[in-house]
Amino acid sequence: MPELPEVEIIARSLAPQLVGRTILGVEHLDWERMVETPAVDAFCREIAGRRILGARRRAKWLLLDLDAGLTLALHLRMSGRLEVHPPDDEARVHVHLILRLDDQQRLFFDDERKFGRARLLDAAGLAALDAAYGPEPLDDRFTAADLKRMLEGRRTRIKPLLLDQRVLAGMGNIYASEALWLARIHPLTPACAIEAEGVTALHAAIRQTLTSAIEHEGSSLRNYRNGYGLRGQNQEHFLAYDRRGHPCQRCGTPIERIVVGQRSTFFCPACQPSPPT
Repeated sequence: MPELPEVEIIARSLAPQLVGRTILGVEHLDWERMVETPAVDAFCREIAGRRILGARRRAKWLLLDLDAGLTLALHLRMSGRLEVHPPDDEARVHVHLILRLDDQQRLFFDDERKFGRARLLDAAGLAALDAAYGPEPLDDRFTAADLKRMLEGRRTRIKPLLLDQRVLAGMGNIYASEALWLARIHPLTPACAIEAEGVTALHAAIRQTLTSAIEHEGSSLRNYRNGYGLRGQNQEHFLAYDRRGHPCQRCGTPIERIVVGQRSTFFCPACQPSPPT
């Protein structure tokens, strides 16, 4: 699933292609369950003629700000891709939504697994979406003190807690493993057991991990591509994720893999010692 860095790169790569353009209408929609709100007929009617004012990200949602106070919110889920194509490009079999633009370009929503979703939101709907998520980890207002307050009193293991979008927006499986490796924290450590020094290290590691991934254009393991259809390179810079059996880049101990909350989790047993029982 595209995580914060990938959705951020998609927003940045789509912005120069979409901002200022007008959506002429829905050219193709063959999986109506993709549209969560409003009803499909209203979605197609209300999006036609809307001018795109901006492209940005909230959590793992791509947000296209439209005129008339509307926002098109798109979630890629497991396998979604958003790319701009010229008028003569043939849509692949898994392209379930196409928006036609006034420069004859088309925005393709390709989703092999059919888990992706689209919402056309007014101001109240956008506020409700925003309220459903925790703080943005790259926001300058998100401090180590904020993270400390979020962890206090929580016996939940730190790895699944980092994946809880109500706690911290945009974090996913890849970057949680990477950040915990950088901070030298075992993924099964209860959140409340992390000392102040560890919280400071984790806060810095989260921000460093996400910033580096954005600089490397995101991680392309399966479906992820940016708005131009190009792969990211961050998978070539993983420190722990997907490196089972490879030597730890700090100490040389082989990286191990465990399953936490049904998600593959990678860590160094030497640098990230198991928490006390």
